[in-house]
Amino acid sequence: MTILVTGSAGHLGEALMRVLKAQSRSARGIDIKPSDFTDAVGSIGDRGFVRQAMSGISRVIHAATLHKPHVATHGSQDFVDTNIGGTLNLLEEAAAARVASFVFTSTTSTFGAALTPAAGQPAAWITEDVLPVARNIYGVTKLAAESMCELFARKFALPVAILRTSRFFPESDDDPDIRNAYSPANAQANELLHRRVDIADVVGAHLLALEKARPIGFSRYIISATTPFSPDDLAEIRRDAPAAVERLFPGVRGLYAEHGWKMFPALDRVYVNERARRELGWQPRYDFRFVLDCLRQKREWRSPLSLEVGSKGYHDENFAEGPYPVD
Repeated sequence: MTILVTGSAGHLGEALMRVLKAQSRSARGIDIKPSDFTDAVGSIGDRGFVRQAMSGISRVIHAATLHKPHVATHGSQDFVDTNIGGTLNLLEEAAAARVASFVFTSTTSTFGAALTPAAGQPAAWITEDVLPVARNIYGVTKLAAESMCELFARKFALPVAILRTSRFFPESDDDPDIRNAYSPANAQANELLHRRVDIADVVGAHLLALEKARPIGFSRYIISATTPFSPDDLAEIRRDAPAAVERLFPGVRGLYAEHGWKMFPALDRVYVNERARRELGWQPRYDFRFVLDCLRQKREWRSPLSLEVGSKGYHDENFAEGPYPVD
């Protein structure tokens, strides 16, 4: 009963392998890069490599991908080859091997232009029912890969769960305005209100999806920290987020001031994880309320797993103008 984890040298792949090993579960990590958590080095674009890696596998977590940070450094064909071609290879070999479940790591970036309302409009309430409007080749290829997953679920009865994860990387923000105005810890704590999730909670969602995919058959889930907001708050958080947060968490302004932090002036979207909590039984722990409790108690608010995995970057080179070049 071995679990295949693709992208085992990446943030999520390493986190998954760490947890599976700690649980004494049989897992095989594959990646194009060697690492302490990679058992076989090769490309998911290589059908022969994928077929060999699938031998003896009972379940698959497909976390390998070219990410948004690669848009400025890789060509469109690279994204097609990895995110679409690689996923197709895995799906075909998984179907042939009759694996019990297939979990595909997607991204909230697939929603694209749907995430930013027009000026003067309330923040967007993002559920799985929102129609994606991809903004770049990353989003286009992840959506195409999602569609292939759905096809294989229908055509071959392959149990598939798609997890659209929000931000969980520890690197500094690629937006220079955010990077220059907020410390990484401050910005990432703010994001837990509406567009971030701790990697420990992401791993938990994936492992639940492995077990629930078979009875569910096929579904998509947003994986993001539970927001404290409701649809009634959307106009206010777009206009005055600090006031809305203070109303929901009295005293947060003073607590933030003690740590030299500040809230974002406005929020443009809210990711809603209700379906994942209801259907997967997922209970994310690391939310904004948890951050505030930790700040009051003067203890670390990030999960031990996130600290163990740490910052990896997405490229082999460093960039002077930010963590990665922006196209």
